[in-house]
Amino acid sequence: MRGAEFRPDVVPILSPGRHRSPRRGACFMEFASFLAGEPWSDHPACTHGTLAHLARLVNDRTSEAGRARLAALIPSVVGLTSDDPMLDVLLAVRAAHAALPVAAEERQRSQAVGLRAAMVALAGRDDDVSAAARELAESALRSAPGADAWAMRFIDEVGRGRPRTSVKQCRHVITGAVDGIATAAVGDRDDRLVALLAAAVSDTERFVGGRAEPTDDVREPAAAHVAT
Repeated sequence: MRGAEFRPDVVPILSPGRHRSPRRGACFMEFASFLAGEPWSDHPACTHGTLAHLARLVNDRTSEAGRARLAALIPSVVGLTSDDPMLDVLLAVRAAHAALPVAAEERQRSQAVGLRAAMVALAGRDDDVSAAARELAESALRSAPGADAWAMRFIDEVGRGRPRTSVKQCRHVITGAVDGIATAAVGDRDDRLVALLAAAVSDTERFVGGRAEPTDDVREPAAAHVAT
């Protein structure tokens, strides 16, 4: 339960949903609160809110086998946070980039609108991270030209002025992306979801550390060293 205090006398097991205590299991972010020594919560302060939102979604939409592969990523998100709103945009771009090539057509359209809005938010920024995020967005849109054309018409005909992004909108794009991957007609949904979260963690580490730009060269999480 969010905000509830507990004594860490048991190592929780990763499972979907929220849990009242570690004895009943843990989602990805509850386990992060456990490792951080925070009050038991699926919204701990130790992790950037939008990255945590993505982690909860991936945790819940993977199979039991796929979820076990997430455990090695949990320590990486502890202490990974930022107040810069551009990180929300970057994470939305990362998620849409993963979903657009495989999502169903109706989901592709909303993802394409989100990417077009993100590109507006990134316009004029000359840092390496923003430039790489624009490249990710453009690459994703090229993979679904029909959805991109629909998004541009939608923005021109229905949108009011320049499309804008907000934390809420970025998280909406991420929710649609995870749903799109989880329901895609592909046989490697778990692989794609695990890779998405791994890439998002890597992106956030680079963003927070002011290091290199986002990359598609993200390794599969190593074998877990915590209970799954």
